[in-house]
Amino acid sequence: MSKRDYYEVLGVSKNAEESEIKKAYRQMALKYHPDKNEGDKAAEEKFKEAAEAYEVLGNAEKKQRYDQYGHRGVGSSAAGGGGGFSGMSMDDIFSNFGDVFGGAHPFESFFGGGGGGGRKQVNRGSNLRIKVKLNLQEITNGVEKKVKVNKFVGCHPCKGSGAENASSFHTCSQCKGSGQVRRITNTILGQMQTTSTCPQCHGEGQTISSKCKSCHGSGLSKEEEVIAINIPPGVGEGIQLSMSGKGNMGERGGVAGDLLIVIEEIEDEELKRDGNNLLYDLHISFMDAAIGTQVEIPTVEGKARIKIDAGTQGGKVLRLKGKGLPQINGYGRGDLLINISIWTPKNLTAEEKTILEKLKESENFKPNPGKNDKNFFDRMKEYFN
Repeated sequence: MSKRDYYEVLGVSKNAEESEIKKAYRQMALKYHPDKNEGDKAAEEKFKEAAEAYEVLGNAEKKQRYDQYGHRGVGSSAAGGGGGFSGMSMDDIFSNFGDVFGGAHPFESFFGGGGGGGRKQVNRGSNLRIKVKLNLQEITNGVEKKVKVNKFVGCHPCKGSGAENASSFHTCSQCKGSGQVRRITNTILGQMQTTSTCPQCHGEGQTISSKCKSCHGSGLSKEEEVIAINIPPGVGEGIQLSMSGKGNMGERGGVAGDLLIVIEEIEDEELKRDGNNLLYDLHISFMDAAIGTQVEIPTVEGKARIKIDAGTQGGKVLRLKGKGLPQINGYGRGDLLINISIWTPKNLTAEEKTILEKLKESENFKPNPGKNDKNFFDRMKEYFN
Protein backbone atom coordinates (compact mmCIF):
# COMPACT_ATOMS: atom_id res chain seq x y z
CA MET A 1 0.00 0.00 0.00
CA SER A 2 1.47 3.36 -1.09
CA LYS A 3 1.87 6.09 1.49
CA ARG A 4 -0.22 9.24 1.15
CA ASP A 5 1.37 12.61 0.56
CA TYR A 6 1.95 14.32 3.91
CA TYR A 7 0.58 17.66 2.72
CA GLU A 8 -2.57 15.86 1.61
CA VAL A 9 -2.84 14.13 5.01
CA LEU A 10 -2.83 17.44 6.88
CA GLY A 11 -4.77 19.29 4.20
CA VAL A 12 -2.23 22.07 3.69
CA SER A 13 -0.31 23.37 0.69
CA LYS A 14 3.40 22.94 0.10
CA ASN A 15 3.84 26.65 0.80
CA ALA A 16 2.18 26.39 4.22
CA GLU A 17 4.02 28.08 7.07
CA GLU A 18 4.97 26.31 10.29
CA SER A 19 2.08 27.80 12.26
CA GLU A 20 -0.41 26.66 9.61
CA ILE A 21 1.01 23.11 9.65
CA LYS A 22 0.85 22.98 13.42
CA LYS A 23 -2.74 24.23 13.45
CA ALA A 24 -3.79 21.64 10.85
CA TYR A 25 -2.22 18.83 12.85
CA ARG A 26 -3.85 20.04 16.04
CA GLN A 27 -7.28 20.01 14.42
CA MET A 28 -6.81 16.50 13.02
CA ALA A 29 -5.45 15.17 16.30
CA LEU A 30 -8.46 16.49 18.14
CA LYS A 31 -10.86 15.15 15.52
CA TYR A 32 -9.46 11.61 15.44
CA HIS A 33 -8.26 11.28 19.01
CA PRO A 34 -9.06 7.77 20.40
CA ASP A 35 -10.84 9.21 23.43
CA LYS A 36 -13.43 10.75 21.08
CA ASN A 37 -13.51 7.71 18.80
CA GLU A 38 -13.32 4.78 21.18
CA GLY A 39 -13.01 1.47 19.35
CA ASP A 40 -12.79 3.14 15.93
CA LYS A 41 -9.70 1.63 14.28
CA ALA A 42 -10.03 3.85 11.22
CA ALA A 43 -9.93 6.98 13.38
CA GLU A 44 -6.91 5.61 15.25
CA GLU A 45 -5.04 5.06 11.97
CA LYS A 46 -5.87 8.59 10.81
CA PHE A 47 -4.63 9.89 14.17
CA LYS A 48 -1.31 8.08 13.69
CA GLU A 49 -1.10 9.14 10.05
CA ALA A 50 -1.50 12.79 11.06
CA ALA A 51 1.19 12.44 13.72
CA GLU A 52 3.57 10.91 11.17
CA ALA A 53 2.93 13.71 8.71
CA TYR A 54 3.50 16.36 11.36
CA GLU A 55 6.69 14.63 12.53
CA VAL A 56 8.16 15.39 9.09
CA LEU A 57 6.47 18.64 8.02
CA GLY A 58 6.83 20.18 11.48
CA ASN A 59 10.63 19.82 11.27
CA ALA A 60 12.32 22.27 8.90
CA GLU A 61 15.19 19.95 7.98
CA LYS A 62 12.97 16.90 7.39
CA LYS A 63 10.47 19.02 5.47
CA GLN A 64 13.21 20.19 3.11
CA ARG A 65 14.34 16.61 2.45
CA TYR A 66 10.72 15.50 1.94
CA ASP A 67 10.07 18.34 -0.53
CA GLN A 68 13.15 17.30 -2.51
CA TYR A 69 13.07 13.50 -2.35
CA GLY A 70 9.61 12.54 -1.10
CA HIS A 71 9.14 9.70 1.41
CA ARG A 72 12.58 8.26 0.68
CA GLY A 73 14.22 11.47 1.82
CA VAL A 74 12.97 11.12 5.39
CA GLY A 75 14.27 7.64 6.15
CA SER A 76 12.90 4.13 6.50
CA SER A 77 10.33 5.11 9.10
CA ALA A 78 8.40 6.86 6.38
CA ALA A 79 9.17 4.67 3.38
CA GLY A 80 6.54 2.32 2.07
CA GLY A 81 3.21 1.21 3.41
CA GLY A 82 2.95 -0.29 6.85
CA GLY A 83 5.88 1.72 8.21
CA GLY A 84 5.88 5.00 10.02
CA PHE A 85 3.97 5.21 13.28
CA SER A 86 1.99 1.99 12.92
CA GLY A 87 4.08 0.30 15.60
CA MET A 88 4.01 3.20 18.04
CA SER A 89 1.76 3.53 21.05
CA MET A 90 -0.32 6.59 21.83
CA ASP A 91 2.05 7.49 24.65
CA ASP A 92 4.92 7.51 22.14
CA ILE A 93 3.07 10.00 19.97
CA PHE A 94 2.03 12.13 22.94
CA SER A 95 5.59 12.33 24.25
CA ASN A 96 6.87 13.38 20.82
CA PHE A 97 4.24 15.99 19.99
CA GLY A 98 2.82 17.12 23.32
CA ASP A 99 4.43 20.53 22.86
CA VAL A 100 1.86 21.33 20.14
CA PHE A 101 -0.71 21.51 22.92
CA GLY A 102 1.58 22.88 25.62
CA GLY A 103 1.89 19.72 27.72
CA ALA A 104 3.66 16.37 27.86
CA HIS A 105 0.47 14.33 27.69
CA PRO A 106 -2.15 16.87 26.65
CA PHE A 107 -5.02 14.78 25.30
CA GLU A 108 -5.84 13.24 28.66
CA SER A 109 -6.55 16.67 30.07
CA PHE A 110 -8.48 17.86 26.98
CA PHE A 111 -10.88 14.96 26.98
CA GLY A 112 -10.83 13.93 30.62
CA GLY A 113 -9.79 10.40 29.76
CA GLY A 114 -6.60 8.32 29.85
CA GLY A 115 -4.53 7.12 32.75
CA GLY A 116 -3.65 10.60 34.04
CA GLY A 117 -7.07 11.62 35.31
CA GLY A 118 -7.47 11.60 39.08
CA ARG A 119 -3.92 10.47 39.73
CA LYS A 120 -2.52 11.77 43.01
CA GLN A 121 0.95 13.15 43.31
CA VAL A 122 3.54 10.75 44.76
CA ASN A 123 6.58 12.52 46.10
CA ARG A 124 9.84 10.93 44.99
CA GLY A 125 13.04 11.55 46.86
CA SER A 126 16.22 12.64 45.13
CA ASN A 127 19.02 10.31 44.10
CA LEU A 128 22.28 10.19 46.00
CA ARG A 129 25.65 9.76 44.31
CA ILE A 130 28.75 8.41 46.03
CA LYS A 131 32.21 7.31 44.87
CA VAL A 132 33.77 3.99 45.82
CA LYS A 133 37.49 3.29 45.35
CA LEU A 134 38.60 -0.22 44.36
CA ASN A 135 41.98 -1.84 43.81
CA LEU A 136 42.70 -4.47 41.15
CA GLN A 137 42.17 -7.37 43.55
CA GLU A 138 38.71 -6.09 44.48
CA ILE A 139 37.87 -5.53 40.82
CA THR A 140 38.99 -9.06 39.97
CA ASN A 141 37.02 -10.87 42.66
CA GLY A 142 34.13 -8.53 43.33
CA VAL A 143 33.66 -7.13 46.81
CA GLU A 144 31.12 -6.02 49.37
CA LYS A 145 31.69 -2.45 50.55
CA LYS A 146 29.92 -0.94 53.52
CA VAL A 147 29.49 2.81 53.23
CA LYS A 148 28.00 5.44 55.53
CA VAL A 149 25.45 7.62 53.80
CA ASN A 150 23.88 10.72 55.32
CA LYS A 151 20.41 10.93 53.81
CA PHE A 152 16.75 11.80 54.36
CA VAL A 153 14.64 9.06 55.91
CA GLY A 154 11.08 8.96 57.20
CA CYS A 155 10.54 11.06 60.32
CA HIS A 156 10.23 8.70 63.31
CA PRO A 157 7.73 10.67 65.49
CA CYS A 158 5.15 11.01 62.69
CA LYS A 159 6.23 7.85 60.80
CA GLY A 160 6.89 9.91 57.70
CA SER A 161 3.39 11.37 57.41
CA GLY A 162 4.30 14.95 58.31
CA ALA A 163 1.21 15.24 60.53
CA GLU A 164 1.06 15.52 64.32
CA ASN A 165 -1.64 12.83 64.43
CA ALA A 166 -4.09 11.00 62.19
CA SER A 167 -6.84 13.57 62.78
CA SER A 168 -4.64 16.28 61.26
CA PHE A 169 -5.32 14.99 57.74
CA HIS A 170 -8.14 16.54 55.74
CA THR A 171 -9.35 15.98 52.21
CA CYS A 172 -8.31 18.90 50.05
CA SER A 173 -11.27 21.26 49.66
CA GLN A 174 -10.19 22.44 46.23
CA CYS A 175 -9.62 19.15 44.38
CA LYS A 176 -11.85 16.96 46.63
CA GLY A 177 -9.01 14.51 47.15
CA SER A 178 -8.16 13.85 43.49
CA GLY A 179 -4.93 15.84 43.53
CA GLN A 180 -5.94 17.60 40.30
CA VAL A 181 -8.16 20.45 39.27
CA ARG A 182 -10.04 20.63 35.98
CA ARG A 183 -11.01 23.69 34.00
CA ILE A 184 -13.30 23.97 30.98
CA THR A 185 -12.53 26.69 28.47
CA ASN A 186 -14.32 27.71 25.29
CA THR A 187 -12.19 27.76 22.13
CA ILE A 188 -12.82 27.98 18.41
CA LEU A 189 -12.70 24.18 18.41
CA GLY A 190 -15.35 23.93 21.08
CA GLN A 191 -15.10 23.28 24.80
CA MET A 192 -11.85 21.89 26.11
CA GLN A 193 -11.14 20.48 29.53
CA THR A 194 -7.67 20.91 30.98
CA THR A 195 -6.24 19.19 34.04
CA SER A 196 -3.46 20.49 36.27
CA THR A 197 -1.93 19.73 39.66
CA CYS A 198 -3.96 21.14 42.52
CA PRO A 199 -2.17 24.27 43.81
CA GLN A 200 -3.56 23.88 47.32
CA CYS A 201 -2.41 20.32 48.15
CA HIS A 202 0.28 20.11 45.46
CA GLY A 203 -1.29 16.99 44.01
CA GLU A 204 -1.41 14.96 47.23
CA GLY A 205 -5.20 15.11 47.63
CA GLN A 206 -5.06 16.06 51.29
CA THR A 207 -3.86 18.83 53.56
CA ILE A 208 -2.43 18.83 57.08
CA SER A 209 -3.93 21.12 59.71
CA SER A 210 -1.38 20.34 62.42
CA LYS A 211 2.14 19.55 61.28
CA CYS A 212 4.62 17.31 63.06
CA LYS A 213 6.77 19.44 65.37
CA SER A 214 9.86 17.38 64.63
CA CYS A 215 9.91 17.54 60.81
CA HIS A 216 7.60 20.59 60.39
CA GLY A 217 5.37 18.72 57.95
CA SER A 218 7.96 17.34 55.56
CA GLY A 219 7.83 13.80 56.97
CA LEU A 220 11.62 13.66 56.75
CA SER A 221 14.61 13.65 59.02
CA LYS A 222 18.34 13.42 58.34
CA GLU A 223 20.03 10.22 59.40
CA GLU A 224 23.23 8.28 58.76
CA GLU A 225 22.77 4.79 57.36
CA VAL A 226 25.32 2.06 56.73
CA ILE A 227 24.61 0.45 53.36
CA ALA A 228 26.22 -2.77 52.12
CA ILE A 229 27.04 -2.57 48.40
CA ASN A 230 27.78 -5.75 46.46
CA ILE A 231 30.09 -4.79 43.61
CA PRO A 232 30.40 -7.41 40.84
CA PRO A 233 33.77 -8.45 39.36
CA GLY A 234 35.09 -6.63 36.30
CA VAL A 235 33.91 -3.07 36.98
CA GLY A 236 36.09 -0.19 35.86
CA GLU A 237 36.80 3.50 36.23
CA GLY A 238 33.69 5.64 35.81
CA ILE A 239 31.18 2.78 35.76
CA GLN A 240 28.01 3.69 37.64
CA LEU A 241 26.00 1.15 39.61
CA SER A 242 22.55 1.80 41.04
CA MET A 243 20.72 0.61 44.14
CA SER A 244 17.00 1.25 43.83
CA GLY A 245 15.28 2.89 46.80
CA LYS A 246 18.48 3.62 48.72
CA GLY A 247 18.50 7.36 48.06
CA ASN A 248 16.65 10.16 49.85
CA MET A 249 13.10 9.42 50.99
CA GLY A 250 10.30 11.43 49.38
CA GLU A 251 8.25 13.85 51.48
CA ARG A 252 5.20 12.66 53.42
CA GLY A 253 5.33 8.96 52.70
CA GLY A 254 6.77 9.29 49.22
CA VAL A 255 9.11 6.83 47.55
CA ALA A 256 12.86 6.90 47.95
CA GLY A 257 15.27 7.81 45.18
CA ASP A 258 18.22 5.66 44.16
CA LEU A 259 21.78 5.38 45.39
CA LEU A 260 24.20 5.81 42.49
CA ILE A 261 27.67 4.32 43.01
CA VAL A 262 30.47 5.65 40.81
CA ILE A 263 33.56 3.42 40.62
CA GLU A 264 37.02 4.92 41.09
CA GLU A 265 39.91 2.62 40.23
CA ILE A 266 43.04 2.81 42.37
CA GLU A 267 46.06 2.66 40.06
CA ASP A 268 48.28 -0.33 40.77
CA GLU A 269 52.00 0.31 41.20
CA GLU A 270 53.05 -2.61 38.99
CA LEU A 271 50.16 -3.78 36.83
CA LYS A 272 48.55 -1.44 34.31
CA ARG A 273 45.04 -2.02 33.02
CA ASP A 274 44.13 -2.07 29.33
CA GLY A 275 40.48 -3.06 29.08
CA ASN A 276 40.33 -6.53 30.60
CA ASN A 277 44.02 -7.17 29.98
CA LEU A 278 46.79 -6.36 32.44
CA LEU A 279 50.22 -5.12 31.34
CA TYR A 280 53.52 -5.61 33.15
CA ASP A 281 56.99 -4.35 32.21
CA LEU A 282 59.65 -6.92 33.08
CA HIS A 283 63.28 -5.77 33.09
CA ILE A 284 65.92 -8.48 32.87
CA SER A 285 69.71 -8.36 32.53
CA PHE A 286 71.57 -9.10 29.32
CA MET A 287 73.00 -12.25 30.89
CA ASP A 288 69.56 -13.57 31.90
CA ALA A 289 68.26 -12.89 28.40
CA ALA A 290 71.23 -14.72 26.88
CA ILE A 291 71.36 -17.85 29.05
CA GLY A 292 67.75 -17.95 30.28
CA THR A 293 66.34 -17.76 33.79
CA GLN A 294 63.21 -17.95 35.92
CA VAL A 295 61.68 -14.85 37.48
CA GLU A 296 58.74 -13.94 39.70
CA ILE A 297 56.13 -11.51 38.42
CA PRO A 298 53.09 -9.99 40.14
CA THR A 299 49.53 -11.03 39.26
CA VAL A 300 46.22 -10.09 40.84
CA GLU A 301 46.27 -13.44 42.67
CA GLY A 302 49.83 -13.00 43.98
CA LYS A 303 53.28 -13.89 42.64
CA ALA A 304 53.77 -16.23 39.67
CA ARG A 305 57.02 -17.77 38.44
CA ILE A 306 57.70 -17.74 34.72
CA LYS A 307 60.51 -19.06 32.52
CA ILE A 308 62.64 -16.80 30.33
CA ASP A 309 64.07 -18.82 27.47
CA ALA A 310 67.74 -18.51 26.49
CA GLY A 311 68.21 -16.00 23.68
CA THR A 312 65.10 -13.97 24.56
CA GLN A 313 65.08 -10.67 22.67
CA GLY A 314 64.07 -7.30 24.05
CA GLY A 315 60.51 -6.33 23.17
CA LYS A 316 59.17 -9.86 23.31
CA VAL A 317 55.70 -10.08 24.84
CA LEU A 318 54.71 -13.10 26.90
CA ARG A 319 51.03 -13.81 27.36
CA LEU A 320 49.54 -15.50 30.42
CA LYS A 321 46.06 -16.57 29.37
CA GLY A 322 43.21 -15.80 31.77
CA LYS A 323 45.38 -13.87 34.23
CA GLY A 324 43.74 -10.55 33.47
CA LEU A 325 40.44 -9.11 34.68
CA PRO A 326 36.98 -10.72 34.30
CA GLN A 327 34.31 -9.49 31.95
CA ILE A 328 31.67 -7.58 33.90
CA ASN A 329 28.46 -9.62 34.05
CA GLY A 330 29.95 -12.10 31.59
CA TYR A 331 32.27 -15.05 31.11
CA GLY A 332 36.00 -15.28 30.62
CA ARG A 333 38.93 -13.14 31.63
CA GLY A 334 41.53 -11.03 29.92
CA ASP A 335 45.23 -11.90 29.79
CA LEU A 336 48.38 -10.74 31.55
CA LEU A 337 50.81 -9.39 28.94
CA ILE A 338 54.47 -9.24 29.98
CA ASN A 339 56.68 -6.91 27.98
CA ILE A 340 60.34 -7.91 28.29
CA SER A 341 62.92 -5.15 28.38
CA ILE A 342 66.63 -5.98 28.49
CA TRP A 343 68.46 -3.73 30.89
CA THR A 344 71.65 -2.21 29.52
CA PRO A 345 74.10 -1.15 32.26
CA LYS A 346 75.02 2.53 32.18
CA ASN A 347 78.21 2.58 34.28
CA LEU A 348 80.84 -0.10 33.66
CA THR A 349 84.10 -0.71 35.48
CA ALA A 350 87.35 -1.08 33.57
CA GLU A 351 87.33 -4.81 34.17
CA GLU A 352 83.74 -5.15 32.86
CA LYS A 353 84.61 -3.17 29.77
CA THR A 354 87.60 -5.43 29.12
CA ILE A 355 85.43 -8.55 29.36
CA LEU A 356 82.82 -7.09 27.00
CA GLU A 357 85.48 -5.98 24.51
CA LYS A 358 86.69 -9.58 24.32
CA LEU A 359 83.14 -10.82 23.70
CA LYS A 360 82.34 -8.06 21.22
CA GLU A 361 84.09 -9.75 18.33
CA SER A 362 82.51 -13.14 19.00
CA GLU A 363 80.12 -14.20 16.24
CA ASN A 364 77.44 -15.09 18.84
CA PHE A 365 77.39 -11.47 20.06
CA LYS A 366 76.82 -9.92 16.64
CA PRO A 367 73.18 -9.13 15.67
CA ASN A 368 71.93 -11.92 13.45
CA PRO A 369 68.13 -12.03 13.42
CA GLY A 370 66.75 -15.27 12.01
CA LYS A 371 63.68 -15.89 9.92
CA ASN A 372 61.71 -16.96 12.98
CA ASP A 373 62.53 -13.79 14.93
CA LYS A 374 59.53 -11.46 14.80
CA ASN A 375 60.11 -7.84 13.87
CA PHE A 376 58.52 -4.88 15.61
CA PHE A 377 55.39 -4.87 13.44
CA ASP A 378 54.82 -8.60 13.88
CA ARG A 379 55.07 -8.22 17.65
CA MET A 380 52.55 -5.40 17.61
CA LYS A 381 50.11 -7.54 15.60
CA GLU A 382 50.57 -10.40 18.07
CA TYR A 383 50.14 -8.04 20.99
CA PHE A 384 46.78 -6.74 19.84
CA ASN A 385 45.35 -10.05 18.61
